[in-house]
Amino acid sequence: MIKVENLTKLFGTKRAVDGISFSVERGEVLGCLGPNGAGKSTTMRMITGFIPPTGGRASVGGFDIVENPIAAKRLIGYLPENAPAYTDMTVSGFLNFCAEIRGLRGDARKKAVSRVVEMCFLEAVLHQSVETLSKGYRHRTCFAQSIIHDPDVLILDEPTDGLDPNQKHEVRGIIRRMGEKKAIIFSTHILEEVDAVCSRAIIIDRGKIVANGTPPELRRKSEWAGAVTLCVRGMAAATVTAKLNQLSAAKRATVISDTGSRVTVTVFPKPNQDGELTRAVMDASHGWQVEEMHTEVGRLDEVFRSITMPDTAKEVAK
Repeated sequence: MIKVENLTKLFGTKRAVDGISFSVERGEVLGCLGPNGAGKSTTMRMITGFIPPTGGRASVGGFDIVENPIAAKRLIGYLPENAPAYTDMTVSGFLNFCAEIRGLRGDARKKAVSRVVEMCFLEAVLHQSVETLSKGYRHRTCFAQSIIHDPDVLILDEPTDGLDPNQKHEVRGIIRRMGEKKAIIFSTHILEEVDAVCSRAIIIDRGKIVANGTPPELRRKSEWAGAVTLCVRGMAAATVTAKLNQLSAAKRATVISDTGSRVTVTVFPKPNQDGELTRAVMDASHGWQVEEMHTEVGRLDEVFRSITMPDTAKEVAK
């Protein structure tokens, strides 16, 4: 449904997007991660035809966004960054206007507006002007316009920005359900949303894609993937770490906490030694008073830092 090939955007001498390529199929929710200024919003603006690319191409539903912009844009629902809207309109007026410019008339328009008002929980503010809305309600109103024509493709730039925890939960649920039948790209700074919503994620840094995979695949890039954490009572921290550091599958053992009577230690695996490390730690701790033991699945925040801020990640790891 979405195909991006060597997409590039220059602003003067600045290369905001540097030859990125990816695709999104129907039934897939692609999360787009990256630090501020990485090129996420610029990429979305080119896919939607809001700005032209300097090089490369983007197509939606088989239609090139430059050569066949109207046909491509009919398939797209777009929530831009900062959720812009006509502030002098009421929520009802704005949504009816958006439905009309999407070609909906009569009963079809009324049903479409009613559907998105219910989906986005806008009943309480339907007759308020957009300028009087809270940031959360304004964002939900703009999200509603992006889905009012039930598009096959959704491009959502920070769709939960400014929402409270309950509202975020509601919007994530909507995206997850729609993602079963649509092709969706959304950008986010909230790593928990990758697990909550995405079937796949890409990380963009300095205009390039630096990682691409499912959430479990990305977590496996973490130093924490396969690490074993155990809590031991009645032993000195030095004794515990000394024995665990001797394991052939162990990269290092680090004390997480030490109360004197109870020590918590994490043992990090050497490359491709995850399963072996778990077995080795269980054998080494035989006879200890182990109160808790679990294996880490990897941490997305650590993967994100290690890719986009490698020097900082190394310092944190120390």
